[in-house]
Amino acid sequence: MRKITKEAIEQAEQIIKPYIHRTPVMTNKSINELSGIDFYFKCENFQKIGAFKIRGGMHATLQLTPEQLLNGVATHSSGNHAQALAYAGKILGIKAYIVMPKSSPQVKVDAVRGYGADVIICEANQIAREETLKQVVEKTGATFIHPFDNDDVITGQATCLKEFLEEVPALDAVLAPVGGGGMLSGTCLAAHYFKPGLKVYGGEPEGAADAVLSIKSGKVEKAPFINTIADGLMTTLSERTLAIIKEHVTDILLVSDEEIKAALRLIYERMKIIVEPSCVVPFAAALKNPALFKGKKVGIILSGGNVDITKFGDWFPPTGLTIH
Repeated sequence: MRKITKEAIEQAEQIIKPYIHRTPVMTNKSINELSGIDFYFKCENFQKIGAFKIRGGMHATLQLTPEQLLNGVATHSSGNHAQALAYAGKILGIKAYIVMPKSSPQVKVDAVRGYGADVIICEANQIAREETLKQVVEKTGATFIHPFDNDDVITGQATCLKEFLEEVPALDAVLAPVGGGGMLSGTCLAAHYFKPGLKVYGGEPEGAADAVLSIKSGKVEKAPFINTIADGLMTTLSERTLAIIKEHVTDILLVSDEEIKAALRLIYERMKIIVEPSCVVPFAAALKNPALFKGKKVGIILSGGNVDITKFGDWFPPTGLTIH
């Protein structure tokens, strides 16, 4: 683990610039009036591959030597990091081997295959993912690029908030989702370097609440149970991401699945954009904690929009969101 510097983030921005979108920042008057919060949404759902993960995945791949690139890249991922490496492989003309648990949304599996990657399906647990990946790496010689426990990946993710602050320099706080912690680590490091004093919060589902426990204990903890519609946030922090988050993040805020669904519905109905459940967790967290955010300029990183639309009927509650 190396120290990620301000200069490294600035360099990463230039390295990945030809391969990604500079995503828009959107606002919504009705949401602001309902909540009493001045929201700014960084729309990574409009990013290449439909998620922020292309930033870190592309940056890490571009750091490899020509010799490493010959054998391709490999990873295990339930979705968006898988698509990021598959896309990087396609753009750079190298092989990408992606181990995906059988619980992965079919829309994400299809997208990974669509980019030309080799998909290897495994059982839906961490041991199976790691063992299957180990076999793939031994067989192919591909370089493993971890979804979040990788300095180059974290550095790439940090470019998102750097862009955000260039668009909205007056932000009082920013919220990002936390699963394995790659995006939140990059976000809090970018805040530290480009706007010291900016409050950074992680949004986490109650049904995958490992980060909040890990911050309290100071060591990587597992969630007491895993049961959430936010499928992209089921991963546990690593020692690397925990160390960064513990030093620079203001707090981790928990939300229930019902609160996630209500926030999802609000985004769909008021903003008319497609986002996935994991993506709205930080938005739901801000709505749940009005005392922290009322009257402030609050940035929300909408992390992705790769959603299985067949699940819409299961997600939406019968009534709209009530803001207290």
